[in-house]
Amino acid sequence: MSDQEQKKSAFIAIVGRPNVGKSSLLNSMLGQKVSIVSRKPQTTRTRIMGVLTEGDIQLVFIDTPGLLQPRNRLGEYMVRSVAESVSGVDTCLLAIEAGKRISRSAQELINRFRSQNMPAVLVINKIDLLKDKSVLMEQITHVSRLYDFEAVVPVSAKTGSGMEDLKQELSKLAEPGGHFFDEDTLTDQPERVIASEIVREKLLRLLSAEVPHGIGVVVERMSERTSGSSMMDIFATIYCERESHKAIIIGRGGDMLKQVGSLARKDMERFFGCKINLKLWVKVKENWRNQQAALRTMGYDASSFDA
Repeated sequence: MSDQEQKKSAFIAIVGRPNVGKSSLLNSMLGQKVSIVSRKPQTTRTRIMGVLTEGDIQLVFIDTPGLLQPRNRLGEYMVRSVAESVSGVDTCLLAIEAGKRISRSAQELINRFRSQNMPAVLVINKIDLLKDKSVLMEQITHVSRLYDFEAVVPVSAKTGSGMEDLKQELSKLAEPGGHFFDEDTLTDQPERVIASEIVREKLLRLLSAEVPHGIGVVVERMSERTSGSSMMDIFATIYCERESHKAIIIGRGGDMLKQVGSLARKDMERFFGCKINLKLWVKVKENWRNQQAALRTMGYDASSFDA
């Protein structure tokens, strides 16, 4: 048997309602941040692929937006993104929160698994927040009755507890057929998208609740200097929907924008492995989440709006 024939792979969609920690699970399994994280819902807006290759096993993860009721064209895109991800993978990783009841959206996903006869692993995240572990055992018993999951794995993406067990269970679902990506591949996201998402993450973490959902970030220019100084210039525009939001993003004397830029720059330097010269601008684009052209500019797949 050739080396290629010995290699196995699996495409796995990470699904669940907002804020159950899907992106944290992906980052924890990869050992590096490729998907942004915040406590606010709708942090992940598009499908993000992460690749984990260990020996002969390659797991290709697709981090999806949280399932929600769409309120604009961006929301419709996010819901369609989840549906397409579930339909186009080998297995699904359904994430729920420890100690919480199964949500209606999670039940809808389970119904979709059943209709497609989809292999699925259930991960119960945030077990570090549970003081009474008997609650976890009751939860495992309950969810195991809902669907014939390949495995039910309690974990904490934050502490790393249970993550090796989860990877082992997912590795069992890999099928022969070789690897689809080079061993050193981490994600399919273009560098511009990664840079824009890092900026958006800092905005989500620092700003008040009503502002972030109306924010989009576009990297206008990204170039390495040729002087041998190991420096990259990144110029990005932050779009918001109201003049009042623009004032909040900039902050008094530009303090908020400086803080966003400083935190984003540090993350970018860790990811890209070089010094970053980051320049940020803020512009108002009213109701951009309902404008097809604006959504395309923000990097959301144009084909999804024509469906």
